[in-house]
Amino acid sequence: MEQLTQKLGSGEMKIQEVPVPQLGAGEVLVQNHYSLISSGTEGSTVKTARKGLIGKAKERPQQVKQVLDVLRKQGPVQTYRAVMKKLEAYSPLGYSSAGIVVDVATDVRGIAVGDRVACAGVGYANHAEFVAVPENLVVKLPADADLKRACYNTLGAIALQGVRQADLRLGESCVVIGLGLIGQLTCLMLRASGVRTFGIDVDPAAAQTARTHCADEAWARSEPGVAERIDELTGGLGSDAVIITAGTSSLDPINFAGRLARKKGRVVVVGAVPTGFDRDPHYYRKELDLRMSCSYGPGRYDLDYEEKGLDYPAAYVRWTENRNMQAFQHLVHSGSLDLDYLSTHEFAFEEAAGAYDLIVARSEPFLGIVLKYDTSKTLKREPIALRAPRPAGRVHLAFIGAGSYAQGNLLPNIPEDGKIIRRGVLTNSGTTSKRVAERFSFEFCADQESDLLANDTIDTIFIATRHDSHADYVLKALRADKHVFVEKPLCLREDELEEISTAFADRAAGKNPAHLLVGFNRRFAPLAVDLKKSLGSGPMAMIYRVNAGAIPPDTWIQDPDIGGGRIVGEGCHFIDFLAFLCGSLPVSVSAMAVPDPNALNDTVSISITFANGSIGTVHYFANGSKELPKEYVEVYQAGRTGILRDFKALEIYGSGKPKKQSLVNQDKGQAVMVRRFIEAICDGADPLIAFEEIAAVTRATFAAHHSLQSKQTVVL
Repeated sequence: MEQLTQKLGSGEMKIQEVPVPQLGAGEVLVQNHYSLISSGTEGSTVKTARKGLIGKAKERPQQVKQVLDVLRKQGPVQTYRAVMKKLEAYSPLGYSSAGIVVDVATDVRGIAVGDRVACAGVGYANHAEFVAVPENLVVKLPADADLKRACYNTLGAIALQGVRQADLRLGESCVVIGLGLIGQLTCLMLRASGVRTFGIDVDPAAAQTARTHCADEAWARSEPGVAERIDELTGGLGSDAVIITAGTSSLDPINFAGRLARKKGRVVVVGAVPTGFDRDPHYYRKELDLRMSCSYGPGRYDLDYEEKGLDYPAAYVRWTENRNMQAFQHLVHSGSLDLDYLSTHEFAFEEAAGAYDLIVARSEPFLGIVLKYDTSKTLKREPIALRAPRPAGRVHLAFIGAGSYAQGNLLPNIPEDGKIIRRGVLTNSGTTSKRVAERFSFEFCADQESDLLANDTIDTIFIATRHDSHADYVLKALRADKHVFVEKPLCLREDELEEISTAFADRAAGKNPAHLLVGFNRRFAPLAVDLKKSLGSGPMAMIYRVNAGAIPPDTWIQDPDIGGGRIVGEGCHFIDFLAFLCGSLPVSVSAMAVPDPNALNDTVSISITFANGSIGTVHYFANGSKELPKEYVEVYQAGRTGILRDFKALEIYGSGKPKKQSLVNQDKGQAVMVRRFIEAICDGADPLIAFEEIAAVTRATFAAHHSLQSKQTVVL
């Protein structure tokens, strides 16, 4: 299929052939007929991309701070990879579209193939021929719905949520500051609901358009006496509410809103404006109510709602983002809102770049810019070849999942060797699949998992997807006679571990035993190897302190069904490292956590005993200072002590003069791990980590959870 993309680094924009997006659980696959360009949000993104690096840095100071933080902690190599991954990635554009359903996931109810729908969502309702969208971001339309009008879906819901936040009644008044697309939609809705509507914009032409189509009165901001005129029209009372839909760095909209609002009135911020308003005289003396409007409404940014499809009960949350979209579409279909004047321009999808040139250059007046698609094309699921297949090698590998970690730590470390053939890449996003395949010299980007798993020319699969899919892909790869590298964790549940154990045992008993490696990279770090060599073989006492830092509870990593939580999702690294150091398997686990109102259990101490008598404690703390380095290890054994500081410095005590080593850059072992995994397959060597050890570490992470719940030691 074709999709509009842009590179953040160069600003290059083009329509290119990419794989159709993967249809996940709870999703709907839609063939777009129309999509709407958000001239404000998307125009700003395009302008930033077309600037030089200094201009980009000025636009995004927070990202610059993050880059400097990575540089300080991980060194220039990892920082360079992270920055280039962002700058060279193909970024999809668009977040509001309408079309016809061509496929639905098995768990979707109420939407069927052939239905007309409107779609929403950044990363979902893109400017592309086909889009995969979660069901709570899709609205089913009447059979005779006009899809060109329906593609205003997202912006309509944003405007409607702002109106709801204003909490206006029939006959009251409202001023809308900012008469771009969302401002015009806001005015249309206010008038349709019986509210006296006034508009203000810095552009006199926008004010004139509003005056003609959607507002009782509208003025340019520069006109003298605007505030006095609104006072006069409201009988000296002032406006019951002011909705700010402008996008600007100026404080004028927020301060002027305070002047226009009546005593105890409401000011609602929809657009991107600063809120450092003057306290006196208006906000303080009038006791104004300042409200923020969050995008399309309740459910926005909620993982359970948007990705898992869990709805809020209407009796308690009447207007969710999906119900806002439904209401907007009803107003459009019933004729209560006349959107036709908003569509000032229509471009064929193939000419989309010209639409953005118009927006950036502002070469002529515009409001709504709609892209129209060639709907005669049919859905084709097939891999996209990028280069001719190479001669046979020793290892023929493919990637399922290729996000930030894979692009920064796995893919760059695959040896450039004629024995290693890079076959295909599959990710949820077709744009990511193609960019990764191009950047790392793979032969094709895959359209579906069977392109890789059923491909007899591929013998090794790297799995770097979200945690909840690891077990399923590991099982499929093992049963397809592939060697498997899976980023940690191996799986999220005991039953998945047992199923993997059975599948691995079946492979081990057959003619083609499998290499199965979990990405426990720290044991391959050069200083970790030196630490282990400096210790004897007897029982030891170990402390592993992890200054993990806080992660918001609503991120996928914290979600028990998707990320597994931080103990399973990341804690397995540190338990494995202790098992590596002492050369023994865990036999019991006891865990204690600091009380947490969100029940995240990510400030926890996990005590482990090992079969050879060693003991170890993992202190995984999310409540520490960001200034403290993340990882610190102490090991005590037979009169010797080893200290490993953040995989950059090593100290050994107990054999005469203390021995100290240090690295210029942090090295957590990813490069060695990837290289040795591939070498082991090439050479027919033993697996790098015995499956018994991988399974024991995985069980220990599950046991830590059980111990927290039971408040008892769990014997493995």
